[in-house]
Amino acid sequence: MARRPDLLALRVDQVGSLLRPSSLKDAFLACAKGALARDALDRLVEQAVRDVVARQQSIGFPVVTDGEFGRINWHVSFSRIEGWALDEASWRSFLANPAMRHEHERANTMGADAVQSYKTPATARLRLLSNFPLAEYRRLASIATTPGKAMLMGPDRVSQMCDLPASKAAYDSADAFLADVVDVQSRMVGELVEAGCPYVQLDEPSYTGYVDRATLERMRASGEDPMANLRRAIKASNAVVARHAGKAVFGIHICRGNRASMWHREGTYDGIAEELFATLRFDRLLLEYDTGRAGGFEPLRFVPKGPIGTAPVVVLGLVTTKTGDVETVDALQRRIEEASRFIDIDQLALSPQCGFASGMSGNDLDHDQQWRKLEVILETARRVWH
Repeated sequence: MARRPDLLALRVDQVGSLLRPSSLKDAFLACAKGALARDALDRLVEQAVRDVVARQQSIGFPVVTDGEFGRINWHVSFSRIEGWALDEASWRSFLANPAMRHEHERANTMGADAVQSYKTPATARLRLLSNFPLAEYRRLASIATTPGKAMLMGPDRVSQMCDLPASKAAYDSADAFLADVVDVQSRMVGELVEAGCPYVQLDEPSYTGYVDRATLERMRASGEDPMANLRRAIKASNAVVARHAGKAVFGIHICRGNRASMWHREGTYDGIAEELFATLRFDRLLLEYDTGRAGGFEPLRFVPKGPIGTAPVVVLGLVTTKTGDVETVDALQRRIEEASRFIDIDQLALSPQCGFASGMSGNDLDHDQQWRKLEVILETARRVWH
């Protein structure tokens, strides 16, 4: 079993999703059309996971994922929940638009709030029916000889996806809905930890909504207080993992949107850094830093300082997954040195800025470019941290 101190000190990381082979994408589409049974799809997923885990291990990555190969998109980590029909909605959306591109192309030109896909009403009080990430992890653990990580959508993002006006029969407020999301997700995390999962990551792209101009305008127009929402979101994220502290490594990933090489939000960390970094209770903070949309490294001064295990490690997402341009070791090393002006280099690590395939179609790069980027991350880490 992986030792928690070793995982806390990882100098490289990855967010989760990897480009799916074309054959697997074809199989999902066939299943959506009713031409392939789910159990047959599951067998194909398992073989694809075996192949992608073997590749990660062959290049020496110290923590592996299943590539999210069993998901239509990253959202379905919070599915198979009574009162929350996201799984069915995701399959319908995928069948209607297998490339999953057009709404995201609008996002870059019209702002984050143009994207309203997957708004889902709660039809009953939420109750866990089946732990989707747990099934993923068990499959991964049966294959990998290297420590694996599990990824699930964070509670604030789930809350933002809820069609609250259509959920009145089950929930009379956003707070009540979020409280049940936290309860369900804390149970999911607990089951992962009990199954031996050494590293659990929450994905919370919602946090950048609190610096994105269009999103802030929408919040204020509806009478919401963005900073109050941010504090509520941080409290919820912390609560999901609080009962399991010390039993595994817990990371939280923050980005600005990723599907099909598109982005949904922009804005630097400066406006929320003091609140966010000082109050999140996670071992590893995986932060998007691949473009100017993220701003500079100055906000890292608000991250609590201290030895690994007593203070969080900041995982710099310097390598973009949105294009095939492969970064150089020299350029990455210079950026790490820039970041170390605001936080000790011993509290830093390196990763891609997001996954390579948040949705089935994946981002605009090829498999060779993806693997070369991961190899450059490893090469850079060896040079920086020896």
